[in-house]
Amino acid sequence: MLERYLRPLVEEALADTPAVLLVGARQTGKTTLVRLLAERRPGTAYLTMDDATVLDSAQTDPEGLLAGLPPHVVIDEVQRAPGLLLAMKSVIDLDRKPGRFLLTGSADVLAMPRVAESLAGRMEVATLWPLSQGEMSGQRECFVDTLFAGELPAFRGETGTNEILDRILRGGFPEAVARDRASRRRAFFDGYATTLVQRDVRDIADIERPAALRRLLQLISVRTGSMLNRAELGRTLGLPVSTLERYLAILQTLFLTQEVPAWASNRGKRLVRAPKVHVVDSGLAASLAGMGAELLRRDRTLQGPLLESFVAAELRKQISWSEAHPSLFHYRTHAGQEVDLVLEDARGRVVGIEVKSAASASASDFQGLRTLAETAGKAFVQGIVLYLGSAKVPFGPHLSALPLDALWAGEPSPKTTG
Repeated sequence: MLERYLRPLVEEALADTPAVLLVGARQTGKTTLVRLLAERRPGTAYLTMDDATVLDSAQTDPEGLLAGLPPHVVIDEVQRAPGLLLAMKSVIDLDRKPGRFLLTGSADVLAMPRVAESLAGRMEVATLWPLSQGEMSGQRECFVDTLFAGELPAFRGETGTNEILDRILRGGFPEAVARDRASRRRAFFDGYATTLVQRDVRDIADIERPAALRRLLQLISVRTGSMLNRAELGRTLGLPVSTLERYLAILQTLFLTQEVPAWASNRGKRLVRAPKVHVVDSGLAASLAGMGAELLRRDRTLQGPLLESFVAAELRKQISWSEAHPSLFHYRTHAGQEVDLVLEDARGRVVGIEVKSAASASASDFQGLRTLAETAGKAFVQGIVLYLGSAKVPFGPHLSALPLDALWAGEPSPKTTG
């Protein structure tokens, strides 16, 4: 079993918080992780809302179900019975012993206002994304923290373009990663999207046109890494704005897409405020968009957006366990200067990352990063161009080009058994 680098953070939360909720898309490994944690806590009960009897009890008498549970319990797929979360408030208030509830959810239950309000201060939430490149290889990545320390990570610079494309198309869902043949991975992704639309969406919302929701996910897959143009998406799908907004929110709630907001500074020039949108897994995006290895090799213009989404996903995974724990943005001025990804930590420090799907980097690739540095001023730590070459190349103070495999540089980590 591969080590998940979020595990120590979940264990720390269980040591001082009554309830811990592990959220993330289906098939990211949440159940595997919580079962491992339960095995390390003798006497822990395990319930899943995928069991029809348990689900019926949770929906009809959540207080009664909770009253009959042992001191420590794991409850899987809790978004299927949101009333259970509301009932936990009084249970926790009677006994705030830490680590009582370890929950998983394949939807962002905090998007439900009543739930978020009732469990404020009583529950800690952690997000488990698909496998990172380092988790697959046993390297605990420290790219994000290294950049915020003002340093550059070590790297091999030996990952060729074909291997990069393989990593993009494989994505990080454990089951897809385990499949050797591209055709079998495509089968997984197709079934995954169908199951979500036909089953999981019903747990969180009533939708009138499920086929339109899947089509929306496909359209975003084709446009992953681009500015979110709601008007164009609405026209293409024939959906009113209100319905489109609702469907976009559902995809985010299910951790299938993520909007990356525009970064702004009080000292900034006029900036484009629209968010970018990414499918959270590059393998899923490529499959739904019908982009295979041969097509990507023939048409390099298709590589760039997928590569940017791939990098955004890897950064998001690392952020979940990093010390800096920055937020993710993009940067674009009305004059056309842009930076694909901007990281800003709680202290306001800024790191810019430009992604280039080419084997060489030039001074022109740093124009957006230089503008970002001027705008951020002293808050700017450094700017990086990640590219498909093999060498580290400085391009001025605090500006460097790095091979893409620097993104998953880190220290070896032990594999977990059990």
